[in-house]
Amino acid sequence: MKARFTPSLFAHAEAVLNQLLRFDYPADAVVSHYFRDHRELGHADRAFVAETVFAVLRRGRSLEARCAGQLSDRRLLLAALAVTRNWTQRELAPVLKASEEEWLAAAKSMSDAEFAPAVRCDLPDWLYNALEAQFGVEEVVKLAQGLNQPAPLDLRVNTVKTNRDAVIAQFAAEDIVAVPGPLSPTAVRLRGKPALAKHPLFLSGAFEVQDEGSQLLGYLLDPKRGEMVVDFCAGAGGKTLLLGALMKNTGRLYAYDVSDKRLARLKPRLARSGLSNVHPARIEHERDTKIKRLAGKVDRVLVDAPCSGLGTLRRNPDLKWRQSEASVTELTVKQAAILDAAAKMVRPGGRVVYATCSLLTAENDAIIDAFLASHPDFTLTPASAVLARHGIEMAGDILRLLPHLHNTDGFFAAVLDKKA
Repeated sequence: MKARFTPSLFAHAEAVLNQLLRFDYPADAVVSHYFRDHRELGHADRAFVAETVFAVLRRGRSLEARCAGQLSDRRLLLAALAVTRNWTQRELAPVLKASEEEWLAAAKSMSDAEFAPAVRCDLPDWLYNALEAQFGVEEVVKLAQGLNQPAPLDLRVNTVKTNRDAVIAQFAAEDIVAVPGPLSPTAVRLRGKPALAKHPLFLSGAFEVQDEGSQLLGYLLDPKRGEMVVDFCAGAGGKTLLLGALMKNTGRLYAYDVSDKRLARLKPRLARSGLSNVHPARIEHERDTKIKRLAGKVDRVLVDAPCSGLGTLRRNPDLKWRQSEASVTELTVKQAAILDAAAKMVRPGGRVVYATCSLLTAENDAIIDAFLASHPDFTLTPASAVLARHGIEMAGDILRLLPHLHNTDGFFAAVLDKKA
């Protein structure tokens, strides 16, 4: 159902954007907080507000350029609706002022070719320069186009409780279009963004919302029945639950994180999942005594390292404006320390998978190169060979997922096996 476009609805979007552009908090948290305070907004109204303000975050630089020196939250929203959603002035009539009509027509007619490359790609200069150096001029444009599109809604089927065919069949019976994900054996991709929080399949633990690319990390770790496994940076536990299912609900799976708040979000998900092999625990840092006690004992460790998140700009477009070269440099120090701590936990013959949702070499290849140089007891195992055992066809020694090529978030993952 489409929201009815009114001055009141536009005012809500303007109020949310005003808060977002302060960049004090993550965009999804700001939007969720606003909706909790304005429960009068229905599902369609919320969708309109969220999609419109996120369009401004995604296309901020080129929309600013179209504001012709008269930058305001209002003009950014009008330009977003006209340019990114191709609304006509007739559709915008409930809010468009006569004094804005000439400007908006000119803004809509501007060609991206008029803008500098970083503006055309809607990236800050430092990030554009880094990505251009990695991917080249032509490819970075395609990458930026992929990053500036909304992400599809992906689910991961909980194989402890059901299977993918059954979930798709149930959605079909409800006229919800769902198809198998092209990469992950447990992925389902939905058309549109149906409300799922109260869906019986969700409440019963049959699925979780999870990007298809993220699901591949579990298959790279490839945990077996009865093993001791650690999800080192578990967060809210999306990958933890996948690992538990891959272990057939056997063995011991430790879910560690430094944030009580993130681990608290795991609890209801864990309760729905039906898993009994997961043991969440808060740690102070990567040198915590809980970690030291496991030295040389663990079969497999997943390090989904804290990172810039720049591969998730489809979902979190504010990150490109909140991160900086300095913040990335700080993260690389932490990433190297966490990977080193993970390596100490693994037994001979064990495995560490290092992963980020970053696009930057500094957080990815550079971390792996330095690790292998200082840890001669580890080798890089081709990711393609590990994934092939699960029927997943991906080329390359390292997993590299990009939104414009794979329609997933941007992910990097390396499989590091310890010599027996």
